[in-house]
Amino acid sequence: MSYILNIETATKNCSVSLSNNGQTIACREIAEEGYSHAERLHVFIEELIVEAGIRFKDLVAVAVSQGPGSYTGLRIGVSAAKGLCFSLNIPLIAVDTLQILASQVSQTDGYIIPMLDARRMEVYSAVYNTNKQLTRAIKAEIIEETSFEELQGTVYFVGDCAEKCKTVLTKSNFVFIDEVKFPSAKDMSAFSFEKFQKHDTVDVAYFEPYYLKDFMVTTPKIK
Repeated sequence: MSYILNIETATKNCSVSLSNNGQTIACREIAEEGYSHAERLHVFIEELIVEAGIRFKDLVAVAVSQGPGSYTGLRIGVSAAKGLCFSLNIPLIAVDTLQILASQVSQTDGYIIPMLDARRMEVYSAVYNTNKQLTRAIKAEIIEETSFEELQGTVYFVGDCAEKCKTVLTKSNFVFIDEVKFPSAKDMSAFSFEKFQKHDTVDVAYFEPYYLKDFMVTTPKIK
């Protein structure tokens, strides 16, 4: 038995799953405007352990969605994952957030582009083929009419910024899958188990989320 706890908090979706040998056996998640991650995350973790009838010491690893995404959400998820790994003396596994999002698309042709909102017309994006292999690096980019025009075949877009991008990305081969908005921990199981088998882990002490952009703090104007 290889029980892995998977944590995904990079977006509005606070999501936790428990997997065994790469198969998701239970999941808890909720997507709220107010980002309730700090209140919900540890409750979800406890509930999954109880539901599965196991103990924390039965976990062989903890996997966390590493970003890009919400600065605060990523900090909460990574902090929780690190705390569990330290206390249980088990490895920490990092999984790409955009790969988790792209995995929800099951098409056999073209490309999959997961996009997460980075304010205004900027998004965090990457390009995957239908085998979920990365074909263009993850980056923060401003969406324009010419974005992704070099891609031939059907291009499937998923993520939480479809509404703002539909008015710009209007080419006939572009398809928006509206129902896929957020990455989910239930889709991390196969990735985290594969990394566990390969001993592809990160240093618990020094690992930091993949923010991609610096956290910007704005100060209010003095009246």
